[in-house]
Amino acid sequence: MSDPIPTSTSVTESAVISAPLAQVWHLIKLQSFHRFWSALKSASYIKEPATSPETDIVKWEFKDGTVQDVKQEEHSSIDHFITYSVIASTPALTYSSVISTIRCYAVTSGEKEGSTFVTWSGNFSSDADAGVIEDARFKRKEALADLAAAVKKEFK
Repeated sequence: MSDPIPTSTSVTESAVISAPLAQVWHLIKLQSFHRFWSALKSASYIKEPATSPETDIVKWEFKDGTVQDVKQEEHSSIDHFITYSVIASTPALTYSSVISTIRCYAVTSGEKEGSTFVTWSGNFSSDADAGVIEDARFKRKEALADLAAAVKKEFK
């Protein structure tokens, strides 16, 4: 049996979206991701009996049948970022954990002034393999393209 190929356990993808920060940020809510991400069928708040009233957990149902419970870890309307973790998944994940952050920045000068620079990072546990990282990279690129299209459609 060969040893697994060493790989980075983090990924960051980014895009410049041709829309003002306020329009892009408007869609960056865990319960609203299905409004832009074409891979999602639905997103809805759930409350677990064991969680505090301040805990936000959203159920994401993907079109491929995957269901994930996503916990909002941090949110800033001032600095325009959201951090979340996957706390449950059906089918089960092949790695222990992942924490992801989406950050939005206003482009304030240059050719793209008035646009929004968006990054979507993921930090995976050390048991995530290269296939997991590449899949995450692809999904983030796809979702960022979907976000750009959704903003364009919603605010034309």
